[in-house]
Amino acid sequence: MTRHFLRDDDVTQAEQSAILDLAIEIKRDRWARKPLAGPQTVAVIFDKSSTRTRVSFAVGIADLGGVPLIISTASSQLGGKETASDTARVLERQVAAIVWRTYAQAGLVEMAAGTTVPVINALSDDFHPCQLLADLLTIREHRGELAGLTVTFLGDGASNMAQSYLLAGATAGMHVRVASPTDYAPDDRVVADADAIAARTGGSITLYTDALEAVAGADVVVTDTWVSMGKEDEKAERLTRFGQYRVDADLMALAKPDALFLHCLPADRGYEVTTEVIDGPQSVIWDEAENRLHAQKALMVWLLAQ
Repeated sequence: MTRHFLRDDDVTQAEQSAILDLAIEIKRDRWARKPLAGPQTVAVIFDKSSTRTRVSFAVGIADLGGVPLIISTASSQLGGKETASDTARVLERQVAAIVWRTYAQAGLVEMAAGTTVPVINALSDDFHPCQLLADLLTIREHRGELAGLTVTFLGDGASNMAQSYLLAGATAGMHVRVASPTDYAPDDRVVADADAIAARTGGSITLYTDALEAVAGADVVVTDTWVSMGKEDEKAERLTRFGQYRVDADLMALAKPDALFLHCLPADRGYEVTTEVIDGPQSVIWDEAENRLHAQKALMVWLLAQ
């Protein structure tokens, strides 16, 4: 049965740990594994603009011995004349895997249901699971065992990053806190799924509206842009609503003294995070950005071996 990675909880705690172990091995010896030798091709489809995702997947596929085929939906039939499932059935005859950065999660689900090659969610409106693998890899490098750590996400609780933190953090056995305005809270179904996972792994899920309370004693503090792609028309309102969730030195001081700061980038400096924090000694954002490469390579190696 073909395995896909559409949501963070598409893998178990043991599988997530195995992928992170593999990422550490790959980072130590970057060119040792060549599962795409041939070279085989991986289709990397973009509905949204990208820097880190495009570079890390293109470089990672090449490192694994393959050829990245970068496809823009603006210049393809996908989303126009052709359905996601029909596109998948065409691609599977020619590529080893499909990576898609898109809007609706439903499109990824449809594509995965219609193909025999792995489909990877490179970002959707609901989840950003590849970024979470990179984040967890970064935290593990700096803090060791993930289980039992407390991670706080601040800002838009309904964002793909917040919802992926709930699922991936719970899968890792972490204590996940999300602080946001009530009307920007995560989807109830995602929270319920994360709660169920946490009950099995020893983690926990807590939602807050108070940023100070959410950050108190945290091992990791995370934020993301307040204005995600597709939300630009809400910018003025969001800047007003999210003001108390800005990560500055005073807020970081409430976390543990050795707490890490993460941000998936790009950052709106001065809005969701101050320059003092993002360029400060607790920030590990450049390790985090690099780890997209190693985590995604590990994911592809793992999926292709299933």
